[in-house]
Amino acid sequence: MSVYDLKPRFQALLCPLANGLARAGVTANAVTVAAMIGSFAVGGACLLARAHPPLLLLLPGWLFLRMALNAIDGMLAREHGMKTRLGGVLNEVGDVLSDSALYLPLAAFTEGALWPAVVFALGAALTEFCGVLGQALGASRHYEGPMGKSDRALLVGALATATFVFPGLAAVWPGALWAGAALAFFTSVRRCRAALAELALKEAA
Repeated sequence: MSVYDLKPRFQALLCPLANGLARAGVTANAVTVAAMIGSFAVGGACLLARAHPPLLLLLPGWLFLRMALNAIDGMLAREHGMKTRLGGVLNEVGDVLSDSALYLPLAAFTEGALWPAVVFALGAALTEFCGVLGQALGASRHYEGPMGKSDRALLVGALATATFVFPGLAAVWPGALWAGAALAFFTSVRRCRAALAELALKEAA
């Protein structure tokens, strides 16, 4: 089970907004780039969250908005004829860069968070790489969880919100990030296995 499974309902809610942006001439690539720039800005601000705890609240708000932007750029590409090769590159590379920009700054938030945050960010990059690897081999793009992009956003957003309300929870961040990293590596293996199984079925058909 993954938060990604809720994506169709989320997209249905965003459909009027996506249609409005298309009518206004906003391109899918522009939305993708905006999501990446916003992630770098929020990540930079979060470097200061240890000294200024209210900055933590940028994370849940932005992570939710980023998910919306990611859904909208895909809808613009598919449903409004904006799908391009450049868009595919921006989408995949932008996700990895945005994840790194948002999650690496968590290393500065509390004692002991350096390596958990680094490994969590590496796990995030690996899940996206393994997801697109199947497509490169001739299978489909895989999005299986349990620690895909939406799940990572939920984990970090929930941690940030809870820690703002209960500052003592900062002590659990290293353990939570280690757990998230472990689940990300499990997700990577699952996506690779799913892609290989899909290819095996194609070869047997």
